[in-house]
Amino acid sequence: MTRSTVPTKATKNAETGKSLLIVESPSKVKTIAGYLGDAYEVESSMGHIRDLPQPSELPTDMKKGPYGKFAVDVEHGFDPYYVVNPDKKKKVTELRRKLKDADALYLATDGDREGEAIAWHLLQVLKPKVPVYRLTFPEITREAIERAFGQLRELDKDLVDAQETRRILDRLYGYEISPVLWRKVSSGLSAGRVQSVATRLVVQRERERMAFVSADYWDLTGTFARPEGQDAGRGFTARLSSLNSQRVATGKDFSDRGELKSARDGALVHLDETSATSLAAGLQDAEFTVRSLETKPYTRRPAAPFTTSTLQQEAARKLRFTSRTTMRVAQRLYENGYITYMRTDSVALSDQAINAARRQAKELYGEDFVPGKPRVYSSKSKNAQEAHEAIRPAGDSFRTPSQVRSQLSVDEFKLYELIWKRTVASQMQDAKGSTATVRLGAAASSAAGELSGADAEFSASGTVITFRGFLAAYEEGKDENPEAAASSAKAKDEDKRLPVMAEGDALDATDVTADGHTTTPPARYTEASLVKTLDELGIGRPSTYAATISTIMDRGYVQVRGSALIPSWLAFSVVRLLEDHFTDYVDYDFTAELEEDLDRIARGEEERVKWLTGFYFGDGQAEHGLKPIVEDLGEIDARAVNTIPITDEIMLRVGKFGPYLEVGGTVDPETGEITDPVRANVPLDLAPDELDAAKAQELMEIGKADGRELGINPDSGRMIVAKDGRYGPYVTEVIPEPTQEELDAIPTEYYKNGKPKPKKIEKPKPRTASLFSSMKLQDVTLDDALKLLSLPRELGEDTDGETITVQNGRYGPYLKKGSDSRSIGSEDQIFTITLDEAKTIYSQPKQRGRQAAKPPLADLGTDPLTEKHMVIKDGRFGPYITDGETNVTVPRAENIEQMTNARASQLLAEKRAKGPAPKKTTTRARSTKTATKSKTATKSKTASKATAGTKTKATTTRKASTTKK
Repeated sequence: MTRSTVPTKATKNAETGKSLLIVESPSKVKTIAGYLGDAYEVESSMGHIRDLPQPSELPTDMKKGPYGKFAVDVEHGFDPYYVVNPDKKKKVTELRRKLKDADALYLATDGDREGEAIAWHLLQVLKPKVPVYRLTFPEITREAIERAFGQLRELDKDLVDAQETRRILDRLYGYEISPVLWRKVSSGLSAGRVQSVATRLVVQRERERMAFVSADYWDLTGTFARPEGQDAGRGFTARLSSLNSQRVATGKDFSDRGELKSARDGALVHLDETSATSLAAGLQDAEFTVRSLETKPYTRRPAAPFTTSTLQQEAARKLRFTSRTTMRVAQRLYENGYITYMRTDSVALSDQAINAARRQAKELYGEDFVPGKPRVYSSKSKNAQEAHEAIRPAGDSFRTPSQVRSQLSVDEFKLYELIWKRTVASQMQDAKGSTATVRLGAAASSAAGELSGADAEFSASGTVITFRGFLAAYEEGKDENPEAAASSAKAKDEDKRLPVMAEGDALDATDVTADGHTTTPPARYTEASLVKTLDELGIGRPSTYAATISTIMDRGYVQVRGSALIPSWLAFSVVRLLEDHFTDYVDYDFTAELEEDLDRIARGEEERVKWLTGFYFGDGQAEHGLKPIVEDLGEIDARAVNTIPITDEIMLRVGKFGPYLEVGGTVDPETGEITDPVRANVPLDLAPDELDAAKAQELMEIGKADGRELGINPDSGRMIVAKDGRYGPYVTEVIPEPTQEELDAIPTEYYKNGKPKPKKIEKPKPRTASLFSSMKLQDVTLDDALKLLSLPRELGEDTDGETITVQNGRYGPYLKKGSDSRSIGSEDQIFTITLDEAKTIYSQPKQRGRQAAKPPLADLGTDPLTEKHMVIKDGRFGPYITDGETNVTVPRAENIEQMTNARASQLLAEKRAKGPAPKKTTTRARSTKTATKSKTATKSKTASKATAGTKTKATTTRKASTTKK
């Protein structure tokens, strides 16, 4: 395929002397325009201006043609049909108008695939008749912009091809596979090249947790110290490492099935509670000696500068940011000139950045902290479509976090500081020190029982950092992993010095204790660890991970509990269908190969049409192709896809209204009839790995009681039943169906075609009440139900005349007075709390959530000017001074402890003098715009009629087949 590139010759418009420069984001416009001056008109495209439409949005004459299914003609070179997005038509018109008065066009969209594609689409839609130049800004600084104008280039058609291939690939994948999910699992679901694989990773981890069998093991720890000499009495902790020269088993020696693995370095000894306790008793008075002491040099190197992936991971660990938050904040920092481009796979730094980092490290930490030669980092990725520099502070010299703090929001400052620290640390010296490992042992006394005389050897290690190097600026975070207790203990050994001792020294042992442990299942993915895994597998692009994770959450495939990602049962069904019938398309290696193929297209090593043909149609025996696989699916058993066995008898099924358990009906031995199956709802907050056999049986007991009749409500005469709902068990009244006499009494209404409308009687809403958490559905009685249905209970009037009621809600029991709600201690209080007790609760200050309102940080006394009481409070954006009417932030340069009454009064007076913040003029501007519109209404209508045909042609553009070769 041949693409039109940037024209190098065109007629120059010498009338205006202005050039039009187009960037992607409107946030960049003001900054760039300020650097370029009046010679340039800077505008933004506001992202992509064209895309593939939904097939339903195609022109009528095209819906039945080759573009009708995908908006892509797969039979003729995978030719896409593009339309200008409806919300971008006005922007395109504006750009065309400004281009008419320009003497040159500069396309300055981002330097990745998407940015290159945006530039190409602008070129196709605007059809400029002036010289056109392509340039990119790796950072929004004066120096970078000046360098960019010295590195003008043509449009990279290979990058555009790669982006278009990716877009068509995702359209084919989603439009062919998603309908299968709609038919066999549930409507509204979606499949995607990256999202389906990400969902499979989360589901696979949950399967591992469900299959996990825990194992118990024991070991010993003790506190040891030299009885005399240097460091005498200074204790250190050591752990039992071997018994009779056999290594003591730890958690890593057990498989996920709870079985002991075979040891690589000899036999293992597995201690149970009895043997560990006996051994500990036999070592209480044992004579320990130092058997060996080994010291090795310790060196730790700094981490490479941030890529998109590592920035998302580290921001999740250290700042608790989601991937989406990280990318959103990084985008703002880039657009406002604080950091370089944030979508990159590269860890390399430019010469200017290396010099800036080394210079700043030398200024802040000293010359000794900077190595003699610059550190050079290389990326393992062969990717050619992203920016070619790591994420770093912008500029040829870096601004410290303290220099930009007042200009940034809280989140922006946190992320900038993280990027700054990582960049500066990457050019600093290694951390140096030494690690000492000591082994000590003794023979167990007769108190050890069967282990009497056993040789027990303990070990401990400690690291002393003698030169902090890069650690003075930054230390990389680690993923949270509950089962990595051993790793955590090892980390604590860093920067821990062992006492002075020598081989053969005698040691006193105290507190030798037996410790029991249980292996834990693999940790669930967090956003950080999922991003890390996707990046390591080479699946997708780090710049899209935030959107991918948001998508699998929005689709209901994954939910977040704390920081853990938990798959839904719906995700289990989707993944099973894809694994069984679209195996390659959720295979990790296959998906990574797709990404590598896109990179080859971006490098010009692969031809777009040939590759898409192989992917969709196949190329014979080697590749089957997506189309033949979809056409040859055969019959898919939807019931089997949506069934997960919990026990031999209990099955979990994914239904239209959520997951439920089912036990098949039984055959009546006398009549031979099959009874209806028993079903039970699965609570929405119950994680899949928490649904074991015991929990399933408990839920089935509740299911058996579902619909149980409790008796007649004496007040209404209606039957009360106990039900199990999606949000928990409840009791409700049964509203009887209308009798035939009642229906006959209703006048008949007719449709326009003369047919009678069905008669309906609007039923009253049944009274319903949730069970208390202490109640069980199978045990609830009629009396319990009547008490629950009597809620809310009216207690009486408060001193202000408002009625106080007590009731039970989704988040527990509470009092209500008008719009003021107050939580109470327990559900039992609902029927026992008195009006006086309720009044006492309302007389207290209202709590925020579960915490009382924060007390003031400081009391400053009475303002001499206004005679109002002044205090300092802790606000969302930091401490502030208030007199109850006027608020003013405590200046960053001033301490709360040093704030005086006079200074606080002065700050409040200055704030009052400024008056309220000026209101935005949105309404005024809108009014002006409306007035202008009304003046030119007639002229605009006439112009619209005259150009209607031209506009339609411009906004629904099909790529001409003549450009294909």
